[in-house]
Amino acid sequence: MEQILDLIGNYVSEAFEMAGYDRELGRVTVSNRPDLCEYQCNGAMAGAKRYHKAPLQIAQEVAEHLEGCDAFDSVEAVKPGFLNLTLSGELLSGFLNEMKDDTRLGVPEAEVRKKIIIDYGGANVAKPLHVGHLRSAVIGESIKRILRYMGHETIGDVHLGDWGLQMGLIIAQLRSQKPDLVYFDESYDGEYPEEAPFTISELEQIYPEASRRSKEDEAFRAEALKATEQLQHGNRGYRAVWQHILDVSVEDLKKNYDSLDVSFELWKKESDAQPYIPGLVEYLKKEGYAHLDQGALVVDVAEESDTKKIPPCMILKSDGASLYNTTDLATIVMRMENWNPDHIIYVVDKRQDLYFTQVFRCARKTKLVGDSTELTFLGFGTMNGRDGKPFKTRDGGVMRLEMLISDINEEMLRKILENHETDQNEARDTAKTVALSAIKYGDLSNQASKDYIFDTDKFTSFEGNTGPYILYTMVRIKSILRRFMEESGLGRDELDSLVILPAADECEKSLGLTLTAFAPAVLQAAGELAPHKICGYIYELANQFNHFYHETKILTQEKEAQKESYIAQLSLTLRVLECGIDMLGFSAPEKM
Repeated sequence: MEQILDLIGNYVSEAFEMAGYDRELGRVTVSNRPDLCEYQCNGAMAGAKRYHKAPLQIAQEVAEHLEGCDAFDSVEAVKPGFLNLTLSGELLSGFLNEMKDDTRLGVPEAEVRKKIIIDYGGANVAKPLHVGHLRSAVIGESIKRILRYMGHETIGDVHLGDWGLQMGLIIAQLRSQKPDLVYFDESYDGEYPEEAPFTISELEQIYPEASRRSKEDEAFRAEALKATEQLQHGNRGYRAVWQHILDVSVEDLKKNYDSLDVSFELWKKESDAQPYIPGLVEYLKKEGYAHLDQGALVVDVAEESDTKKIPPCMILKSDGASLYNTTDLATIVMRMENWNPDHIIYVVDKRQDLYFTQVFRCARKTKLVGDSTELTFLGFGTMNGRDGKPFKTRDGGVMRLEMLISDINEEMLRKILENHETDQNEARDTAKTVALSAIKYGDLSNQASKDYIFDTDKFTSFEGNTGPYILYTMVRIKSILRRFMEESGLGRDELDSLVILPAADECEKSLGLTLTAFAPAVLQAAGELAPHKICGYIYELANQFNHFYHETKILTQEKEAQKESYIAQLSLTLRVLECGIDMLGFSAPEKM
């Protein structure tokens, strides 16, 4: 389906050509002065120098060739050389009917479909998800959905932190607390128990205690380092404990991610990349990419054009130990070998910018990825409290993500029960749906790279630029459609056959024009990896609908054809909003 700007541009381009000018000058944009017109063309000013004519003269000549064109209600050439365009009701209604009949609502699929891996988890095993994990999960999930809608094959990877000293700390602490466990008996050669010797709650207490102890007790830290080394070299008992830690942690993590409606196609871990490290190191040495610097193995990644110092990418420390850099490079090797993606996107805290610059440059310089493979770091800002500092609990601690979700659920339930008499169970289910919109929209409506204030009162409001406001608008449309179907006897499928007529007034036309902007908004969001573009669009659409709703008698309209046209346009509006919020990662209830 052709885009609205391309459709209008074809008419204007033909007029330029008929007037004797290059048709490329006929590019049309949405007007930056909506008080004067709906669309504009600045081609006359671009062509003035080439054709040695005043831009206003060129614009007037083109306008003459557009006189009487069915596509426009008015075409006006104004100083210094703008073409101001107002769309005809017939062209707009024709476009909306075509959009209504298109399963993709006018959004074209990507011309080149890519395989894209999105790394947006980063949780650590044995630790609960906290509010700091919210942004990577919410932004990454939305980007995955947007790119999938565009036709790309998208693969989300949680990339769990399950290796290194944190595992050694847990093992050492567990051995200290429960020395008689069979895992610590070096002479044991039987099968280890299937059930873990700890619950998730116990595990979440073991790690903080071990971490605190390692800072105060050198002997314990040395024990933890030794346990880490033994785990990584295949100690059978330690590997069994490590597997228990994984199983218990992943079960809990999946529960928390499910509550956010966030899912991953891959549950890969840092440990999955470890087998690739020896080969990687050997390759970097053999090909001459890596060299020793003060005993450490490094790859120089600085470039002549750098305006600030970019340190070498360290592959191995002087003691031969690997680092995060090593694991991430090995993960790239694993991903290229097993999935051969066209694009890998990392959704990570923006403070990791320098780190990913080093890793990406190293991967390219050493040819771990080809020139055609894109590597993108999408750095996000901090989620802050009202004091402008990173979001904390009332006592100053880091808030667990499940507590934040629970708090928002309870606040939404309170507001729903306050405004309506409804069944408690139904209200609780609705509250969860609306709460998720409050959390996700509150985050995604901000540009990802910017810090933002998580304001519970604002985000849970049914007014303003919030998730609940969007859902309330959708529920209002659903209510109108239900009443129409009850009164008319038509079914939901039969609504799709209703025809949108040319707009009866400016209010209805504004809603229609806003609907035509859906495809450009999705294309921009996909191109820029920017979910906030979807938020901005659906907020504008919700506003336009509510203005139309307050100004128009919809169900009491006496002319049946006009009423059906209103309903058809509302049905299209609902479908667009549903598609938009699905890309953001939440859904709408039937009632609120």
